[in-house]
Amino acid sequence: MSFDGITTRAVVHELQGIVGGRVAKIYQPTETELIFHIRSKGSNRRVLLSAHPAYARMHLTEEPAENPMTPPMFCMLLRKHCEGGIVEKIAQVGMERIVHLDIRTRNDLGDEVIRRLVVEIMGRHSNILLIDPEANKVLDAIKRVSPAMSRHRQVMPGALYEPPPEQHKRNPLNVDKKTFLRSIQFNTGNIHQQIIQRFTGIGPLNAKEMVYRTGIGNREQLWEAFSAVINQVKEHRYEPTIAYNGSKEVFSMIRITHLQEKREFTQPSRCLETFFHGKAERDRSRQQNHDLIRKLKSEIEKNENKIRKLEQELAATEKAEEYRTYGELVTAFMHQIQRGDESLTTVNYYDPEAPEVTIPLDPQLTPSENAQRYFKQYNKAKASRKHSQEQIEKTCQETDYLESVLVQLLDATPSEAEEIREELEEQKWLRPSGKQNRRKKQPQKPVPASYRSSEGIPILVGRNNKQNDYLTHRLASPRDTWLHTKDIPGSHVVIRGEHYGETTLHEAAMLAAYYSKARESSQVPVDYTLIKHVKKPSGARPGFVIYEEQKTLFVTPDEQAVRKLEQQGKDG
Repeated sequence: MSFDGITTRAVVHELQGIVGGRVAKIYQPTETELIFHIRSKGSNRRVLLSAHPAYARMHLTEEPAENPMTPPMFCMLLRKHCEGGIVEKIAQVGMERIVHLDIRTRNDLGDEVIRRLVVEIMGRHSNILLIDPEANKVLDAIKRVSPAMSRHRQVMPGALYEPPPEQHKRNPLNVDKKTFLRSIQFNTGNIHQQIIQRFTGIGPLNAKEMVYRTGIGNREQLWEAFSAVINQVKEHRYEPTIAYNGSKEVFSMIRITHLQEKREFTQPSRCLETFFHGKAERDRSRQQNHDLIRKLKSEIEKNENKIRKLEQELAATEKAEEYRTYGELVTAFMHQIQRGDESLTTVNYYDPEAPEVTIPLDPQLTPSENAQRYFKQYNKAKASRKHSQEQIEKTCQETDYLESVLVQLLDATPSEAEEIREELEEQKWLRPSGKQNRRKKQPQKPVPASYRSSEGIPILVGRNNKQNDYLTHRLASPRDTWLHTKDIPGSHVVIRGEHYGETTLHEAAMLAAYYSKARESSQVPVDYTLIKHVKKPSGARPGFVIYEEQKTLFVTPDEQAVRKLEQQGKDG
């Protein structure tokens, strides 16, 4: 992650605009995230504080968050100590990823006191603590750390606050040329790694940028590149940027020149919100739905085993015609058979290539009973064949449905995952959860994801089967274009309008391939046709359709292109 000390400094500088504001509301939408509503200078601002192990961050936010019915204990404590207070100060500790947010409030006796929020952005060790700075005691933390969890640093109510261990690096804001050059060994290589190891607050991306700006130059040029970046940070001249390092998205608060395909922003928070959009939410959704994902995978595996057994049974029924032939021949030559015979060798009128056949007989049965035995075996095999074929077809349809749901669930937001869970309950794949604390909401129309092509044409994507059905059968117009991966579980995609170019068609097909089971594949076949040619059979499962007059094109999913189309959909 690129959230280094430079990013922290940029965010803290931007947050100076809320100093003097009043804390109006505090929410804790997830286990690791807080949202502070600050009333400042006649406007409402929201500050997101996150201690997520992979996506820890701090910035202004405009995205809505769904809050639990019952606030967590840490949220209740924050409301008690901080709601109604005034933001006194926001400061970064050196160039570390540690921020102190001081709030002036009143205690139970009515005396003015300072309560300090300490935001530690340190990967899986990230935390948010509320402390009493005067006594230097921890009041509580969003993540408590007991002695059993760590021998080196405990974070528990009532304990003395100890800052994270020092890294013993130099603060780059205070480094002169001589000290810098003495700190770097130019003959050992890995210059950017040395910059990271010697100076606090500089992440890998910014260190590589400094080295890149040097080119193949000398020590003097490296110092010039280093000091140019640091002076920019000192003077708070930030250039928030999102770039792509291969298929990986990265961000920085300075201009990135060594990567292509960049997006630049005017505000650090806007950059961060764009970068982190959906990442923590999807990660949380996967964690919350781990049991459901495991159940779906288990059901799919059971169905695959069932199909294998049914195919074995089906192969065994291939002798059905042989049983009928034996029964007919035994009946025709019954006069040649005596009770006690173990076989009958006779002419086979039914197979010209094998004119003679030997038929096993049960010596304890009469000739008539032997014939009836073969006819019974024939009828049983025939019925079994029909049953096996029907069961294989039914089980394959169930497997396709479950795989489509699994694909949708792996990339679903919490609200989309809730729709999927409700769908599985309605389809009897899950028992009703019976949660008493689930919010009772009025039925709402599904809201498909909105994108916009490079030509400015709206493209809609169903992110679960409820959205697929609503999009295809109710929202889309007959002349809109419908797309879906060919014979592969995935989302319904609709191009709104009749007039669009090849670019829009290709981008819509790429979305269909990306939101399918074939996301990691290349040259994925995608069918497309008009909505009027897409039908839902009576009684079919959610998301299932049949269609005709389709054409097929082949595309390769590209996550970078998907995010670009998503952003264009927001901006449009």
